[in-house]
Amino acid sequence: MRRFAKSFTQQEPISEAAIEAAVAVMRTGRLHRYNLVEGEKGETALLEQEFADSLGVPFVLACASGGYALQLALRACGLEHGDAVLCNAFTLSPVPGSIHAAGGEAVLVDILEDTTVDPDDLAAAARESGARFFVLSHMRGHIGDMEAIVSVCEAQGITLIEDCAHTMGATFDGRPSGTFGKVGCFSTQTYKHLNSGEGGLLSTQDPEVMRRAVIMSGSYMLYDRHLAAPAPETFRETRLVTPNMSGRMDNLRAALLRPQLAELESRKERWNALYRRLEAGLAERALVQTIPRPDKEDFVGSSLQFRLPSLTRDQLARFISGCEARGIPLKWYGKAQPEDYTSRYDSWGYLTSTRPLPNADRILATLCDLRLPLTFDEQDCDDIVQLMGDAMDQATDTTPNV
Repeated sequence: MRRFAKSFTQQEPISEAAIEAAVAVMRTGRLHRYNLVEGEKGETALLEQEFADSLGVPFVLACASGGYALQLALRACGLEHGDAVLCNAFTLSPVPGSIHAAGGEAVLVDILEDTTVDPDDLAAAARESGARFFVLSHMRGHIGDMEAIVSVCEAQGITLIEDCAHTMGATFDGRPSGTFGKVGCFSTQTYKHLNSGEGGLLSTQDPEVMRRAVIMSGSYMLYDRHLAAPAPETFRETRLVTPNMSGRMDNLRAALLRPQLAELESRKERWNALYRRLEAGLAERALVQTIPRPDKEDFVGSSLQFRLPSLTRDQLARFISGCEARGIPLKWYGKAQPEDYTSRYDSWGYLTSTRPLPNADRILATLCDLRLPLTFDEQDCDDIVQLMGDAMDQATDTTPNV
């Protein structure tokens, strides 16, 4: 049996420019973001300023992780213990986990055929729960109808927080992902669009939200060392009533990220070329249903999702096993138990809200997920399609064994 030889979790090496920047920080010994010499701006503050410029927003805060950024956003926006917080039924566990960690109660919202949130069910869930917050996860890089979503939030008085872990560099109708809500939260974990191992970025245009976030992240009284934050004199009241929940990014990770940020657009083009090649190949298979993308969405195709609705559960299981045997580790959201990073909402046992989610149940039952690292090329995509086709033929073969 032929196997695909490359790893689906192997990222590109860190560039020489980023390595040199990181080594320069290490040579100083000043890894902590606020440990600066006179006249020095610091890698973390410069990263915040550059990322803010890329989004066209005034304020950005670098922090320990994307999940921490979500917790920080909720707290800075005024979440109180026990408050209901809406979020997509289709997302990864750090999203409801962040809501739980911040003291909220996650209320799940059903999805549409393209896996994005259903605006009608969003409105219904808001009415039922009285929620004042919505953490919108652009799960696996799919951006929903932002006009409809924002309209529901405005009509219901809901604070929108965007989880952009999979949409850094993406836009909807020409507007950057992360700028539709009060706060945008991004991740720089290894498998995201910028790689610092772990890390997060929080963006907003609201000065009071940023003041709270800066103090909560652990600035102490050093908030004047930020370049993408409100003026230092405006912190006078916030600094004394806001708890320190230490979760800063350090200069070493920021040094790794700044050269990568400059390459984000070219990475996006490369990812999308791989995505379109793989998508086109899979779409030719009669049993594979790819996920439609709206015209207004300019996405970053760092992973690809597809459905197999005509297969039985046994056939799907055989297909997944066949792909695994051929070196292709597909993730299946219909699997009974969580595996690796993949889980479904019914495995998050700490959730207290139970709403019927018929679309999510039906769609996730046959939904598969595949990483697309930039260490692949278009020939690799063709090989993957061929091997997946072989696995599909074997899984659906009805010829009796002799």
